[in-house]
Amino acid sequence: MAVGKQTYGYYIPTVNLMGVGCLQELPNQVKIRGSKHVFIVTDEFLGRSGGMAEDIKAMLEKAGIKVTIFAGAQPNPTDTNVDDGLKIFQECGADLILSLGGGSAHDCAKGIGLLATNGGSIRDYEGVNKSAKSMPPFIAVNTTAGTASEMTLFCIITNTSTHVKMAIVDWHTTPNVAINDPELMVGMPPSLTAATGMDALTHAIEAYVSTIATPVTDSAALMAIKLISKWLRPAVANGTNMEARDAMAYAEFMAGMAFNNASLGYVHSMAHQLGGFYNLPHGVCNAILLPHVEGFNLIACPERFADIAVAMGENIEGLSVRDAADLAIESIKKLSADVGIPAGLTELGVKEQDLKIMATNAKKDACQLTNPRLATLDDVIAMYKSAM
Repeated sequence: MAVGKQTYGYYIPTVNLMGVGCLQELPNQVKIRGSKHVFIVTDEFLGRSGGMAEDIKAMLEKAGIKVTIFAGAQPNPTDTNVDDGLKIFQECGADLILSLGGGSAHDCAKGIGLLATNGGSIRDYEGVNKSAKSMPPFIAVNTTAGTASEMTLFCIITNTSTHVKMAIVDWHTTPNVAINDPELMVGMPPSLTAATGMDALTHAIEAYVSTIATPVTDSAALMAIKLISKWLRPAVANGTNMEARDAMAYAEFMAGMAFNNASLGYVHSMAHQLGGFYNLPHGVCNAILLPHVEGFNLIACPERFADIAVAMGENIEGLSVRDAADLAIESIKKLSADVGIPAGLTELGVKEQDLKIMATNAKKDACQLTNPRLATLDDVIAMYKSAM
């Protein structure tokens, strides 16, 4: 933990709305920001005729607010998606961006917003705090319990030339308002519920063992781990279980609070390459990699992994710190298997000949900077292989 070494910022949206029915506050939040024309960024599924985007459009239009919908955010949003959305945003004259969906929609919207005020190409902003100006007013309406992009300063966009997921870490991309209404998450199928839930668990664990973790991020990370360990299985088993959905919404938000300020590690650095190369679902990649990467990290901070075991509901009484730490890794594997995550990367079509280039790119990814154990290129390749 980095207490006493240097000062740290803490970033979070100005307004965060949680709980069943909180979406009804949306028109008021738009009006508070003086908006007359909202630009909704969403995916094809939510943007289809009769879908959720049209429901929100009707809600806003009833309040006298004009709405334009851009449903071009792909599951792993690309620089092309950002360019396409920016063109429509500029042409329609909207004055507020509203992202609707999971991480893909939020990240695409962040990319559009960055370019709307800063210009250039989204590729110019890869890295940390590369922008000079704030985005237009930005409200994020979340429909999944996983990425926490609705409340973070992270934006992940695929470079279509290199097939690398660019990590854009910029405080200007933090939304002004984040809305997490569990009623919007009821329609998630079990597989998506599982993948997004394991993504949130990865956020919390990587933040807890990060080299820049603080007491503030620790408290959020441990509570997120505790909630996910208790409620992810019931949410996957029955998507209409509102108690489970509500708990998972809080869990993914707190995991976001943790990693938004403590950052992440090699699980995300490696998962970004899998998404860029193979267009694979981010949460599933994280879930498969998580026990392998944390098994590698374990010797760097075994006491922290013992804490994780306790948060996951394991009984560590009478165990050594190292044995308790090992129990955390086993608990991660059990949860992943119970919710139906594939056993390895081979099932997703990953090829061994691509591991070296992906490992090389992972070592350049911003998320690896706070991993608790230093890793060589061969170490990263070995972690990929162990996850095959």
